[in-house]
Amino acid sequence: MPHATAPPATGHRPRWWTELPLIAVVYALYSVGRLLVRGDVSTAVDHGLAILRLEQALYLNAEHPLNRLFTSTPSIGIPADFAYASLHYVVTPAVLVWMFRRRSAAYRAARVWLMNSTLLGLVGFTLMPTCPPRLLDASHGFVDTMAQYSGYGWWGEGASAPRGLSGMTNQYAAMPSLHVGWSLWCGILLWRHGRHPLIRAAGIAYPLITTIVVMGTANHYFLDAVAGAAVMGLGALLVKPVIRFADGVKVRLAGVLPGGLPGGRKRGGASTAAVSIPAAVSPDVATVSPDVSAGCKTSTGERIPGQRTTSADPPGTAVGGAAARDAADADASDDAPAAAR
Repeated sequence: MPHATAPPATGHRPRWWTELPLIAVVYALYSVGRLLVRGDVSTAVDHGLAILRLEQALYLNAEHPLNRLFTSTPSIGIPADFAYASLHYVVTPAVLVWMFRRRSAAYRAARVWLMNSTLLGLVGFTLMPTCPPRLLDASHGFVDTMAQYSGYGWWGEGASAPRGLSGMTNQYAAMPSLHVGWSLWCGILLWRHGRHPLIRAAGIAYPLITTIVVMGTANHYFLDAVAGAAVMGLGALLVKPVIRFADGVKVRLAGVLPGGLPGGRKRGGASTAAVSIPAAVSPDVATVSPDVSAGCKTSTGERIPGQRTTSADPPGTAVGGAAARDAADADASDDAPAAAR
């Protein structure tokens, strides 16, 4: 998705004191909205079972073998639980800060892409609340590894939420998987903008590992992961329209606000402040100015030494000056200075 991280044609370098509040507000709205869109539990269970049946019809059954592996092997299951509970909230901000500091030309598009996809994910949670595999009846063969290994971490039975705070999270916001979506966003940016081979390798490994983790811990179905990737693709397609809309709003505000845009900037980054012109003018400039009388006035009939005459004027007449016919004889005499001829 190269267009999603292409540098914008206009604008100036973003500032952290404007970016940080914007990101905080969007994430707060997302978190609050995620809690407010809790659907009926029975509806969420029906959606989860429908996804499970669809995967079985498509011969997709990666969740069961991975979940059994994580459940029976603590050396795999425990690190996977830590990864699920923490990386989602650590790696994504770290990549965003890295883009801000090291790839500022592409930062705005990357930030808009992330916000677009996150808000689209919220729409998915609203339209389709889904019960994750770990909350299905045990007869469906899934084990909640987060609950099984909760003694090793800070989480309890509420997925990655700290113990006692499971009510502060929506456990039925499983479709789409933003764990996978955000990891894909990180991976593409690391691959596209990373220069070291290890950074680019991490860009490939991180979304793949995240997809395995969310299925092995029974937090998501495989189709949840597919939906997370689709949401990121749609969010990338909306980057340019959203940026154009935001720039249009800024232009309208600049026309309404008395001081224009903050910092005296136009869209292209040019300053709107008036340019001061020095009052002092050099003598060379003064010779071509229409007004040559300042400090060097002449009386009627007096000619400035060295002033040229034109062939159309009678001898002794200065260009653009008054007639000085009575001085022509003095100019033509052999005794006159050479500079005055």
